[in-house]
Amino acid sequence: MKNLKKICAFLLLLMTTFAFACEACKLQQPKITQSFTHGTGPESKWDWLIIGIIAVITVYTFVFSLKYLVKPGEKDRNHIKNSILN
Repeated sequence: MKNLKKICAFLLLLMTTFAFACEACKLQQPKITQSFTHGTGPESKWDWLIIGIIAVITVYTFVFSLKYLVKPGEKDRNHIKNSILN
Protein backbone atom coordinates (compact mmCIF):
# COMPACT_ATOMS: atom_id res chain seq x y z
CA MET A 1 0.00 0.00 0.00
CA LYS A 2 2.91 2.33 0.71
CA ASN A 3 4.32 1.68 -2.74
CA LEU A 4 0.97 2.49 -4.32
CA LYS A 5 0.88 5.83 -2.53
CA LYS A 6 4.40 6.60 -3.66
CA ILE A 7 3.61 5.68 -7.25
CA CYS A 8 0.44 7.82 -7.22
CA ALA A 9 2.33 10.77 -5.75
CA PHE A 10 5.05 10.41 -8.38
CA LEU A 11 2.51 10.23 -11.22
CA LEU A 12 0.68 13.31 -9.94
CA LEU A 13 3.94 15.20 -9.71
CA LEU A 14 4.89 14.09 -13.21
CA MET A 15 1.52 15.16 -14.61
CA THR A 16 1.81 18.66 -13.14
CA THR A 17 5.10 19.23 -14.90
CA PHE A 18 3.48 18.46 -18.25
CA ALA A 19 0.22 20.26 -17.49
CA PHE A 20 1.58 23.79 -17.52
CA ALA A 21 3.50 25.59 -20.23
CA CYS A 22 7.21 26.25 -19.99
CA GLU A 23 8.62 29.77 -19.71
CA ALA A 24 9.40 30.06 -23.43
CA CYS A 25 5.85 29.09 -24.37
CA LYS A 26 4.36 31.51 -21.85
CA LEU A 27 5.99 34.40 -23.70
CA GLN A 28 4.48 33.32 -27.05
CA GLN A 29 0.92 32.91 -25.79
CA PRO A 30 -1.84 35.52 -25.71
CA LYS A 31 -2.76 36.66 -22.22
CA ILE A 32 -5.94 34.56 -21.99
CA THR A 33 -4.19 31.24 -22.73
CA GLN A 34 -0.89 32.03 -21.04
CA SER A 35 0.59 29.17 -18.99
CA PHE A 36 -2.08 26.67 -20.09
CA THR A 37 -0.72 25.42 -23.40
CA HIS A 38 2.53 24.94 -25.25
CA GLY A 39 3.37 26.53 -28.58
CA THR A 40 2.43 29.83 -30.16
CA GLY A 41 -1.28 29.76 -29.45
CA PRO A 42 -4.15 30.92 -31.64
CA GLU A 43 -3.00 33.02 -34.57
CA SER A 44 -6.26 34.15 -36.21
CA LYS A 45 -9.95 34.72 -35.50
CA TRP A 46 -10.74 31.30 -36.99
CA ASP A 47 -8.52 29.64 -34.37
CA TRP A 48 -10.50 31.33 -31.59
CA LEU A 49 -13.76 30.20 -33.21
CA ILE A 50 -12.54 26.61 -33.34
CA ILE A 51 -11.41 26.78 -29.71
CA GLY A 52 -14.81 28.17 -28.69
CA ILE A 53 -16.71 25.44 -30.53
CA ILE A 54 -14.53 22.75 -29.01
CA ALA A 55 -15.04 24.24 -25.54
CA VAL A 56 -18.83 24.25 -25.97
CA ILE A 57 -18.83 20.64 -27.18
CA THR A 58 -16.60 19.60 -24.27
CA VAL A 59 -18.79 21.28 -21.64
CA TYR A 60 -21.96 19.87 -23.24
CA THR A 61 -20.50 16.36 -23.24
CA PHE A 62 -19.29 16.67 -19.66
CA VAL A 63 -22.66 17.89 -18.37
CA PHE A 64 -24.60 15.11 -20.06
CA SER A 65 -22.12 12.43 -19.04
CA LEU A 66 -22.53 13.49 -15.42
CA LYS A 67 -26.30 13.67 -15.80
CA TYR A 68 -26.60 10.14 -17.14
CA LEU A 69 -24.02 8.79 -14.75
CA VAL A 70 -25.85 10.11 -11.68
CA LYS A 71 -29.41 9.42 -12.86
CA PRO A 72 -29.53 7.21 -15.96
CA GLY A 73 -33.33 6.97 -16.06
CA GLU A 74 -33.45 3.41 -17.41
CA LYS A 75 -36.14 1.44 -15.55
CA ASP A 76 -36.62 -1.58 -17.84
CA ARG A 77 -35.84 -4.86 -16.05
CA ASN A 78 -34.53 -6.41 -19.28
CA HIS A 79 -31.96 -3.67 -19.83
CA ILE A 80 -28.40 -4.92 -20.36
CA LYS A 81 -27.13 -3.12 -17.25
CA ASN A 82 -29.27 -5.41 -15.09
CA SER A 83 -27.58 -8.50 -16.53
CA ILE A 84 -24.25 -7.03 -15.44
CA LEU A 85 -25.44 -5.80 -12.03
CA ASN A 86 -27.20 -9.07 -11.18
